[in-house]
Amino acid sequence: MAVGKICVVGLGYIGLPTAAVFASRKIQVIGIDVNQNAIDTINRGEIHIVEPDLDMVVNAAVGQGYLRASRTPEPADAFLIAVPTPFAGDHHDPDLSYVEAAAKAIAPVLKTGDLVILESTSPVGTTERVAAWLAEARPDLSFPQQVGEQSDIRVAHCPERVLPGHILSELVQNDRVIGGMTTRCAATAADLYRVFLKGECVLTTARTAEMCKLTENSFRDVNIAFANELSVICDALGIDVWELIRLANRHPRVNILQPGPGVGGHCIAVDPWFIVSSAPEQSRLIAMARRVNDDKPGWVVDKVKATVADFLAEHPKRSIRDVTLACYGLAFKANIDDLRESPAVAIARRLMAEHAGTVRLVEPNLREAPAWLPGELLVSFDQAVAEADIHVLLVDHAQFRRIRPQQGRMIDTRGIW
Repeated sequence: MAVGKICVVGLGYIGLPTAAVFASRKIQVIGIDVNQNAIDTINRGEIHIVEPDLDMVVNAAVGQGYLRASRTPEPADAFLIAVPTPFAGDHHDPDLSYVEAAAKAIAPVLKTGDLVILESTSPVGTTERVAAWLAEARPDLSFPQQVGEQSDIRVAHCPERVLPGHILSELVQNDRVIGGMTTRCAATAADLYRVFLKGECVLTTARTAEMCKLTENSFRDVNIAFANELSVICDALGIDVWELIRLANRHPRVNILQPGPGVGGHCIAVDPWFIVSSAPEQSRLIAMARRVNDDKPGWVVDKVKATVADFLAEHPKRSIRDVTLACYGLAFKANIDDLRESPAVAIARRLMAEHAGTVRLVEPNLREAPAWLPGELLVSFDQAVAEADIHVLLVDHAQFRRIRPQQGRMIDTRGIW
């Protein structure tokens, strides 16, 4: 596929790196976003998220004229949709409104021969819905569900498979599963990704590609749930879970993951529910694993409260208002600034609401406090160490691995202290 211009809708943690990588290959890329601050930041050659080395790639692409950002889609040869797919309400049902809005935004500028790729992780059948939305908006063009291989517009699904903190290298090196609504759609999408991809393009159907991404993250979620459940059992039995897992993993066919305060992020904490919502009666294990991981933050909060009670028993002249808690880490995983679905945030917010004493929060990767967090509660590591009676490690950031509090009680949910 000859590509002169690419339009990437959504300039977040996946869309911006993808746009930047294409632009680094001397392809004209326009990125679309509803966040004016993100648009202005990118057009200055800067970035609005934390991701190693991305700032240099974006700066070079913008400076050389291959990348710019806008609110309005423009005609292009390929359109990539990389917008959020959050929950709708409190019942873990998928909210596809962002995907629908993106599809309807690009529809007016489509032309014969264009390629539309949904990168957003989505429930099975979403790519077909994108094609239906486009067909409804553009009855003058034909789509795969109407005429098959002879369609004017090619439509495919290609979910990302990258690790925050390593996105640029993994975008290039990892294999990509590419699901087309037809064989020709998949092949055309593969041709586009081969512009930068060193990994293999593996072609399949759109529905299989959608399910593949959900399956990958559900597999990890089930394994993390096993580790988290072990940590709760070991705490009740007086066993060091970190030593237990280390010993069990010496078995040649055992590889237990590490427990933590829960599971967060826009993938593992969300994607399994997309499977459950599509087939609730057939996905009992996946649903139970989700509940185990969703329950872990509450267990951590109870552990903190029990530690406060023990502390007060040892210091009878002090009241609970005199006890200062420090929570280390708010991101959903180490060495990033992403707070989406973070169990650390859930724990910190509950402690802020329920602890009668002072709570201090440490997150070295945040540039500014989020709206829900009073700025005075976000402090430096040194201040937290100096003030706190109880230290709660929630995220194993590199900064926390290098130094630990030398006094006070510690609750280590990541096993590094």
